[in-house]
Amino acid sequence: MSPWERFVVPRLIEWACAARPVTRQRRKVVPQARGRILEIGVGSGLNLSHYDAAQTESVMGIDPSPQLLAKAEIAARDISFPVSLVQRSAEHLPVDAGSIDTVVVTFSLCSIPDIEGALREARRVLRRDGTLLFAEHGLAPDESVARWQRRLDPYWTRCGGGCHLDRDIPGVIETAGFSFETLETIYLPGPRVLNFNYWGTAKPT
Repeated sequence: MSPWERFVVPRLIEWACAARPVTRQRRKVVPQARGRILEIGVGSGLNLSHYDAAQTESVMGIDPSPQLLAKAEIAARDISFPVSLVQRSAEHLPVDAGSIDTVVVTFSLCSIPDIEGALREARRVLRRDGTLLFAEHGLAPDESVARWQRRLDPYWTRCGGGCHLDRDIPGVIETAGFSFETLETIYLPGPRVLNFNYWGTAKPT
């Protein structure tokens, strides 16, 4: 791992993910989680304060970055429900099949190397009546924007910690074995190539 990836990228990710428009998206999604919760890409723990403690049994946070997990450990000290943090790739979740009530993933599917593998794992660990909650950025519906996303993606990915601009998030979620209960979209403030957002809920099929 290069010094850029080790020291600079985690700071850039935390800065971008703490932006006010992104925080508003988190608030739309995270409080819906209930029961035993698994958060994919917990990062520095920005979602922890948004969980509804009254309906949260526990949260397990998965992330490959030790630098971000160290910050999540600090954030977890002020949380009233049990929080466990695991340094692990989302493609191999250390959780029994059918044992999780809610999987939460926010602004992380863009950078997981095997996104379909990670979502198949999310489906595996969810109970039959469990829920996937998501808020992500990805491929825009406007062809002029999408064209620039595809052009810039190879360069953006190399300097942005593996983040992709042009992933078809709904398509990948469906391919991994989910059906949508709700799906909403919006352009957040800022450059359109970066800020087309999807959020909603999905169920294992």
